[in-house]
Amino acid sequence: QVQLQESGPGLVKPSQTLSLTCTVSGGSITTNYYYWSWIRQAPGKGLEWMGAIAYSGSLYDSPSLKSRTSISRDTAKNQFTLQLSSVTPEDTAVDYCASGHDAVDCWGKGTLVAVSS
Repeated sequence: QVQLQESGPGLVKPSQTLSLTCTVSGGSITTNYYYWSWIRQAPGKGLEWMGAIAYSGSLYDSPSLKSRTSISRDTAKNQFTLQLSSVTPEDTAVDYCASGHDAVDCWGKGTLVAVSS
C-alpha cells in the first residue's frame, strides 16, 4: 500500500521560495501510469491542484501557478518535490502530496505552510 509523507518548512517569509518534499513508501514513483500531484487548501477555501509529475517524468503545471512552480523528483530516494517561488500570505495553506492512476486516490496527511513575516 502506497503511503505519502510531506515535509516542509512550516513557516516561510514573503517573497521567498517554498520547498516541499513528498517521500513515498510502499510503491515506486516510476510505476507505470501513476501520477504524483501537489494539492493545497488555503484556509476557508477549496482544494487547488498545483501540478504533477508523471511516472515517466513528464510535468503538468497549473495554469494559475505555472510561472511560480517547479516540480521535480529523485527516483533514488523515491521522492518528489515542489518549489513555489515568490510566495505571499495568500499562499498560506495545507499542502498535500497525492497519487493515483486514473484519479487521485492516495493522499498524504498534509503539512501546513504559513507565509508570514
